[in-house]
Amino acid sequence: MDLVIPDFGLLFWMVVSFSILLIILRKFAWKPLLKMLQDREDEIAKSLDSANEAKLQMEKLVSSNEAMMREARAEREAMLREAKDAKDKIVAEAQTAAKAEADKIILAARREIEAEKEAAKAELQSKVAELSVEIAEKILRRELSTETKQGEYVEDLVKNISLN
Repeated sequence: MDLVIPDFGLLFWMVVSFSILLIILRKFAWKPLLKMLQDREDEIAKSLDSANEAKLQMEKLVSSNEAMMREARAEREAMLREAKDAKDKIVAEAQTAAKAEADKIILAARREIEAEKEAAKAELQSKVAELSVEIAEKILRRELSTETKQGEYVEDLVKNISLN
């Protein structure tokens, strides 16, 4: 049982040596350990503050990015709208120009058709007149082949002239 229950002298020297060890540790090791723990705590707190600050900056960047995206979308839509308006304007101008050109071509074609029609009428009248003269000449030659017939014809013409 001596091993389980220590002697008073052993206990005394154990307490004295433990106290000396605690004094030495307190003087030389405790302060640096506490300082190191305090530095570590300060560093962790600083890291947490930096993390929070980074998180806030990230949130600002995200909101800024979203605002920029909305602005870019609005600009894109405005550009698309302007392009569509320009396209519609160009198409309308092209249609107007094409209609004007078509009207001009149609008018020129109508004038040309009228001119050709008048020329054809004049040529037809000329040909009819020529043919009429030729036919009349042939008929008169045949009818007026004798002098008596010529005299009768002249008398008939004179009667008709005076009646008209």
